[in-house]
Amino acid sequence: MKMVADMLEQAPFLRLNEELTTELLTTALREEVTKAGFNKVVLGLSGGIDSALSLYLSVRAFGPENVIAVRMPYKTSSPSSLEDAEAAITATGVEALTIDITPQIDAYFDMMPDATPLRRGNKMARERMTILYDLSAHYNALVIGTSNRTELLLGYGTQFGDAASAVNPIGDLYKTQVRQLAVYLGVPEQIIAKPPSADLWEEQTDEGELGFTYLDVDCLLHYMVDQRYTLDQLRAQGFEDEFIAKVSKRIIQNQYKRTMPVILKVGNRTVGVDFRYLRDWGL
Repeated sequence: MKMVADMLEQAPFLRLNEELTTELLTTALREEVTKAGFNKVVLGLSGGIDSALSLYLSVRAFGPENVIAVRMPYKTSSPSSLEDAEAAITATGVEALTIDITPQIDAYFDMMPDATPLRRGNKMARERMTILYDLSAHYNALVIGTSNRTELLLGYGTQFGDAASAVNPIGDLYKTQVRQLAVYLGVPEQIIAKPPSADLWEEQTDEGELGFTYLDVDCLLHYMVDQRYTLDQLRAQGFEDEFIAKVSKRIIQNQYKRTMPVILKVGNRTVGVDFRYLRDWGL
């Protein structure tokens, strides 16, 4: 797609080796799931590019017969999101479920009608994840993540909601790289081309809510995080102080979302501190 090609022309340092990246991710995904004792996976399919890419990688890793895609619309969800998710389902041939979360969300907020859009959005994200983990038990399938690296660094996600998973195949890919790999793997063009949105309320877009484009912030994050540039070096690259400060503040403030819950220590072997073993210990 020309749109993605133009982005990578502006930021060639973000360009992936598509074949190698796909092989690395599918091999590692298969290994992480199977060594935990599973051979099936389940994921939420929103109709957006991130969940679509996770779906396509999962199908490559396990085959369509071992992947369950779940659409979980709310009454205000865009009909086009369901249609876009359906396009990915049809293209991959996976098993699919559609579960309307409107009844349980509305039942909760009937008690608190003045709840903000943020609270409602967080509740929807967590409701969807509880459904995925229930289906994980039903299908004996591991929950696959759909949060990209840009979102994780910025904290642009709901803790224990859309940010939760057992294994995340795209969490080390910036949004721009997600777009590149989605084109390579044949994700439907209608999904790649549309403005990214969590679809939590009408006409909501990620970039509108964040206040900057994914390409701009991916470029900044590349130099700030990957290259560890100093403030003066970032300024020399043309980044404005206000933009640097805004992004830096988000990264620092949302560190708690990227770590395990803090366990306050009183014993001599505390889980996650002194009692630490490999994820697949004993399997």
